[in-house]
Amino acid sequence: MSIFSRPRPGVPYPLGASFDGHGVNFAVFSGGATAMELCLFDDGGGEHRLPLSEVTNQVWHGYVPGLRPGARYGFRATGPWAPREGNWFNPHKLLMDPYARAFEGRVDPAGPILAMKGEAADVFDSAHSVPRSVVVHSDFDWAGERRPEVIWRRTLVYEAHVKSLTMRHPAVPPEQRGTYLGVAHPAVIAHLQSIGVTSVELLPVQEMMPEGFLVERGLTNYWGYNTLGFFAPDQRFATRGGAGAVTEFKQMVKGLHAAGLEVILDVAPNHTCEGNHLGPMLNFKGLDNRAYYWLQDADRSRYRDFTGCGNSLNMDNPWALKMVLDSLRHWVTDFHVDGFRFDLSTTMARRGGGEYSPYAPFLNAIHQDPVLARVKLIAEPWDLGDGGYRVGQFPTLFAEWNDRYRDAIRHFWRGDQWQAGELGYRLTGSSDFFKISGRRPTASINFVTAHDGFTLRDLVSYKHKHNEANGEKNADGNDNNHSWNCGVEGETEDAAINALRARHQRNMLATLMLSVGTPMINSGDELGRTQRGSNNGYCQDNDRSYLDWNLDPDQQALLGFMQTLARFRASQPVLQRRNFFLGDTLEDSRFHDLVWFRPDGEEMQHGDWAKPTHCLGYFLGGDAIGTRDPEGRKVTGDSLLIYLNAAATPISLTLPGKSWGAYWEVAIQTALLEDRSWAATASFTLPAQAVVVLRLARTSEG
Repeated sequence: MSIFSRPRPGVPYPLGASFDGHGVNFAVFSGGATAMELCLFDDGGGEHRLPLSEVTNQVWHGYVPGLRPGARYGFRATGPWAPREGNWFNPHKLLMDPYARAFEGRVDPAGPILAMKGEAADVFDSAHSVPRSVVVHSDFDWAGERRPEVIWRRTLVYEAHVKSLTMRHPAVPPEQRGTYLGVAHPAVIAHLQSIGVTSVELLPVQEMMPEGFLVERGLTNYWGYNTLGFFAPDQRFATRGGAGAVTEFKQMVKGLHAAGLEVILDVAPNHTCEGNHLGPMLNFKGLDNRAYYWLQDADRSRYRDFTGCGNSLNMDNPWALKMVLDSLRHWVTDFHVDGFRFDLSTTMARRGGGEYSPYAPFLNAIHQDPVLARVKLIAEPWDLGDGGYRVGQFPTLFAEWNDRYRDAIRHFWRGDQWQAGELGYRLTGSSDFFKISGRRPTASINFVTAHDGFTLRDLVSYKHKHNEANGEKNADGNDNNHSWNCGVEGETEDAAINALRARHQRNMLATLMLSVGTPMINSGDELGRTQRGSNNGYCQDNDRSYLDWNLDPDQQALLGFMQTLARFRASQPVLQRRNFFLGDTLEDSRFHDLVWFRPDGEEMQHGDWAKPTHCLGYFLGGDAIGTRDPEGRKVTGDSLLIYLNAAATPISLTLPGKSWGAYWEVAIQTALLEDRSWAATASFTLPAQAVVVLRLARTSEG
């Protein structure tokens, strides 16, 4: 009997294509379809359409005996063509399985992939212009794997793009550069370990398609925030297509785990690549447009767009919610990833009339899910819709990108005044945002730069964005960068300016690593990476985005400084706090946990916070950490005295009195100091635009 004969009834669960050793069960949701066809493709590309006549609770299903992993398939859905009611059924369009574990081929943006022509359904067949869904069997050998369990307060996140990280790495074999396998190469892992990374956060690795307007310009959606399939690893980063991408992704995860490194995925289940009503019909739009997307009330052929990408997934609908949750569990259970960073998270937490709610179905479902509630969850707590900015308002399981931290650090080191109060909160875990919700300081993902915006080197080299290469007349990207070019726009051979820029990079890396919370490093910042002034490299699949591992002496020095910072932070319990500061002594403590000091050595008073200042000093009590080891013993560490001077001139500092410590020694410095140690009440000069960390000499603590 041919495998292309009429399928057996099969079962409605699980959704997708499931191989049981003898055949494949197919199950696909569509609440509005009147008929569904399973389309199987032979090795010659021929299409064989098989009706799925069984439907259970809005799931169409059938079982094909004899079919094996590697089989290529799709669906065609028949139903009402009523765009103004939100129904876009068009059997002329081959639809990819939303639950497909792998894909073969690419979308041809020039092909007949649009749902309609004018107001009528487009009758041209799209099969030759879209990928095939591929049947995959999960048979990877995870033997010997040890999944890391990195607690939040010891976490250092490294945000990286798979291709950017390895495309120019000389130690990675050419055939592995830009791939999952390249990320797990021993040379890459050794670098990550040398700078203290515990968790590699990868920009989107789910199957995607670039927007047509980018393809017309000869560009692509390089970052990948344009998802086609939420269950499948992107073929762009694999040496083999189809199931090969699945295997190689798992090999990467296993390799990183063997080195003790977590894998966190940046996911964007807030929208899809199908765009608005003028966009392509690839899967969700053709299977059940009304269930998956937020639609306008008056004209349901139009989409509510909270994301700026043409559409928004509606997780107030149980089927859209189920798809997203099933995909996340799939990445944890089958791919063994350790967490997620959610792009434009507010969209996923909208409900009812489109308003944000901390009790939205998505957030509640995550909270009770036995798989997802145990992994690291990071929200980007905003979107582009009304009321979309929600920093500090996500539930307790989530950490959040803290853009207030980013802006405060940039303002301060740019030399802006009146920053003391804002900076004080940001350096100490942003209790004003996260304490009220019952979260810890680690809920604040502290960052100075990220993939979206200037690199650290460009932040100190450019006052204005330079996105001309994107083909949008430099109109794209954020104009509000809070950057400072140190006197010259762009690269220069002026030695004094380059020295200042190098010091400011050290200043901001030091500030980040000395702050309480969870630090996140933008890939390449430790190498002095430049994007030549671009602050929106989303479509630049070229050397503008790739890390250059051929380092000059200044870049080598910056890398060495970052390695020093990583070792220092890891050795200091006072920088890895579980709880917010109290500004008081704890039980059995000699010192207050946190005290702020003026340059004259006196404690800051309430009125001092409202004064313009470029210099801030603070004391962290090493015996006032409030943490105990598994045996119940109190954890102690070094007491630190930290000074940040953003002024353009040196400043004279007086150390606090002997009650705060008799003798201090330099632990970290971003500008060379004349002396390395001082007694209490001594005075010394801190150079302009510099950081110094003093450590209480252990011989002085008694």
